[in-house]
Amino acid sequence: MTSSNATRRMTVSQALIEFLGHQFTVDGDNRARTIVGTFGIFGHGNVAGIGQALKQLSVDEPTLMPYHQARNEQGMVHESIAYSRMTRRRSTFACAASVGPGSTNMLTGAAVATTNRLPVLLLPSDTFATRVSDPVLQQLELPQDASMSVNDAFKPLSRFFDRVNRPEQLFSAALGAMRVLTDPVETGAVTISLPEDVQAELIEVPAEFLADREWHIRRPRPDRGIIAEVARAISRAKRPMIVAGGGVIYSDAAAALRAFVEATGIPVGLSQAGMGSLTWDHAQNLGSVGATGTTAANRAAAQADLIIGIGTRYSDFTAASRTAFQNADVRFININIASFDAFKHGSAIPVVADARESILELTEALTGFHVAADFVADYARDKATWDAAVDESFVDRRLALPSQAEIIGAVQQASDPRDVVVCAAGSLPGDLHKLWRVRDDLGYHVEYAFSCMGYEIAGGIGVARADKTRDAIVMVGDGSYLMMHSEIVSAVAEGIKFIIVLIQNHGYASIGHLSEDIGSQRFGTLYRYQDDEGNFEKGEILPIDLAANAASYGLDVISIEPTANAIADLSAAMAKSKASNRATLIHINNDPRLYAPDGEGWWDVPVAAVSTLPSTQKARAEYLENRTAQRPLLGRGTADRL
Repeated sequence: MTSSNATRRMTVSQALIEFLGHQFTVDGDNRARTIVGTFGIFGHGNVAGIGQALKQLSVDEPTLMPYHQARNEQGMVHESIAYSRMTRRRSTFACAASVGPGSTNMLTGAAVATTNRLPVLLLPSDTFATRVSDPVLQQLELPQDASMSVNDAFKPLSRFFDRVNRPEQLFSAALGAMRVLTDPVETGAVTISLPEDVQAELIEVPAEFLADREWHIRRPRPDRGIIAEVARAISRAKRPMIVAGGGVIYSDAAAALRAFVEATGIPVGLSQAGMGSLTWDHAQNLGSVGATGTTAANRAAAQADLIIGIGTRYSDFTAASRTAFQNADVRFININIASFDAFKHGSAIPVVADARESILELTEALTGFHVAADFVADYARDKATWDAAVDESFVDRRLALPSQAEIIGAVQQASDPRDVVVCAAGSLPGDLHKLWRVRDDLGYHVEYAFSCMGYEIAGGIGVARADKTRDAIVMVGDGSYLMMHSEIVSAVAEGIKFIIVLIQNHGYASIGHLSEDIGSQRFGTLYRYQDDEGNFEKGEILPIDLAANAASYGLDVISIEPTANAIADLSAAMAKSKASNRATLIHINNDPRLYAPDGEGWWDVPVAAVSTLPSTQKARAEYLENRTAQRPLLGRGTADRL
């Protein structure tokens, strides 16, 4: 029997890695490893620390902390974030990087994690704590602050930050990190900065630190009496509407939400993170709401006298830049585990509690209540109209360069109900939000809190790692693909099966469209040769062969030729890819000027107040007109018009 006073002589890195292997997240009946593995790119700073610890453990106890290679530090963070969403924030990875640029490459990933409230553990290496070799290679020197390193840039991007300057600080740093990783309110990027000399230093480690430890995810119930108040407000409303966000997914509340809306008839609009809260064909699911919303959801939102936000942070896209909710008497009830979100939009009744627990109590409190039949008929009619518009957008028009909607329709039809569509940036998230017909609560994975170009492929690998019974289908444009495609090599190396649908339109489709809307005529958004005047708008298309690039990484590639059979060929390619056990990339060209159906949403992007360009002058006038629909935080007035 081991004494509780027993200790082991280890390096700081060895102690940390072994500690991480013994941490477990408990969420109700679910118990899972909190840190399922470690990604690492090694260099000076961590090769003799975290790298050595992982190597030693791979020999001594290989199943305790699996190691995975990555090709880009940002990519390994994205993969970890995607994994954590697929596990409803119960599990994630640790990501270790070397001093300087290796560590700062993870900054974008840290921002993605924190913005999306998804856990990931970052272990950036730091310069010598002893300063014995100052300045070391890749050290940032600031004459006014000798204590600062590049790792201080993680502080505003992290939900928890600590620097282990002495070995004995490891214990409090590691426990503090785990607390935040498993806290549904505080979670996000968690950073432990590790000086390269401290990583390899000796420490006496108590047996208790290396023992199995469980971290229980909190699911707080609503305060006593507040659900009765919410129920009274709902029962008095004529046209209540729910806005469902990511909190519904993370609290595993989809079944509870379905039962609640079936009992009450209250319709639901979905944020990007909330997609999957109801299946697309559910009678109360009006689809996406806001700037990239459906006509059905946006019309219901405009008329609603009560908005019930459940697990949503109300981004400007969800609220259509405060133009979505037009009823002069609209009130907000926000149910969120984070008080920061529960009080948004001047909430009349903020409920700081878990989404599932709140819905269950609200269902009981509203027994016998149902919205009026004429209200149901109104939103059912709008839903049917929108569904017909989507059907029409999916029709194959036999174009050599099909629309993005046609491509989405073909991929949708070829997918299985439990497959997961993965995306992040460009025009695709908006089109997918409106058009993708989600049939499973985890079937839609679009990173849109940060909308990070380059997330898609790494994110798709993370989804594939999390659940091998589903196909991860990455839909990505050439702009995002060119930002980061190196993690394809990681999938090939580990034999991870996923499908990439690469849509090439020779530029930035989303920003190109936005540029037109604000009067800048797609300036700087096209992939063209530069002309004699230094512009890129009139030159020939660049001879970029992205299919050849992907094939060079070793995965299977299917190229769709730009013919009238493009959509039929895409359908066949999807069938072949799904039947394969290997990673596959399907390459197809499209026309970026063929747009998806309009959902009557608006997004506030300021237009230049003064311009010599007629296109900008026209856009400015339209912008000022659209702004008249914006609501202030409180009251019935309108926002500033200037």
